Amino acid sequence: MNTKSVDAIANAVLYEGYMLYPYRASSVKNRQRFNFGVLYPQAYSESQSGSDGCSMQTECLVEGTSLSAVEVRVRFLKLVDRLVRTLIATAQKAEGTAVFEPTSRLEVDGKVFFPWQEAIECEVAVPACNLDTLTATPLEWKFAFPEKEETELLRDSNDRIVGQIVRCQQPVQGTVEIKTAHEGDDLFKFQVRVKNLTSIEGDAAQITREQALVQSLVSAHILLGVVDGQFVSLLEPPEHLRQIAASCRNAGAWPVLVGADKERNTMLCSPIILYDYPQIAPESPGDLFDGTEIDEILALRILTMTYEEKQEMRNTDERARKLLERTETLPMEHLMKLHGTLRELRSPKEEML
Repeated sequence: MNTKSVDAIANAVLYEGYMLYPYRASSVKNRQRFNFGVLYPQAYSESQSGSDGCSMQTECLVEGTSLSAVEVRVRFLKLVDRLVRTLIATAQKAEGTAVFEPTSRLEVDGKVFFPWQEAIECEVAVPACNLDTLTATPLEWKFAFPEKEETELLRDSNDRIVGQIVRCQQPVQGTVEIKTAHEGDDLFKFQVRVKNLTSIEGDAAQITREQALVQSLVSAHILLGVVDGQFVSLLEPPEHLRQIAASCRNAGAWPVLVGADKERNTMLCSPIILYDYPQIAPESPGDLFDGTEIDEILALRILTMTYEEKQEMRNTDERARKLLERTETLPMEHLMKLHGTLRELRSPKEEML
């Protein structure tokens, strides 16, 4: 599956809610992140009476033959707890071994380090599956990402160890279930269901949302590609397929056509409602990670931050730092382009039809 033409759209979905304006760890808004496409561990979901889902399902129609095949890619963020620890000098002198303790803030030569939840991109790629074969034998594709811990020592300008950053990843497990059904000559209904099957230690009812998030599939979405076939738009299906299209059941994800206009070989199944062939505005200078982002307003607000606020934004997260640098170096002519663009003008006669 060649996703180069849809990467910008898919990544916009992936990082929706990663950081919200004002892009600082101390901001109340950034204490409740990732509200779209979160698949929680099943035990936690059940303890919340299903209000926080553990699975998503997408169904769509494929026009094809016995030779047609569909590729499936599940993409999501896996959260990483970033812990900051400071060196206890007395313990080092007494025992000869460096001992660290957690801290909410550590300053090293003017740079401040905060605890935070970072994220890494994960992808589960299922090889191309023949539609006829899937009709006879549904596929269950299991996946697992192991527990992991990495330590980074922090040194001052004299090369003395003053603290450490510890990045902890919890294990995540899940499954991708794929099946098809014949809906007529050269027409198939294609279904993908993604489940989070991660085990939780202890009583799931006592776990907070923040604790559940580190074992969740965050901003989960599905990319579908068809070989020797074409997808059918569920938003604007042909008249003779409207009834069958309406029977497709989607929960937590909605499939839309992506890529070049009129192409029907790739679909993005997104937890955010989109139209067919969504595009990133060419005037947009880069990701802002904020829901319903309005580039001009957010760019201007970033520029009016105080020096202290910008320093916290810069030190909170690497992506936030790059966002700040990109905004501060934005040429005036580019900023003016964000002011407004008219597209798809229609005549009054067309409006009356």
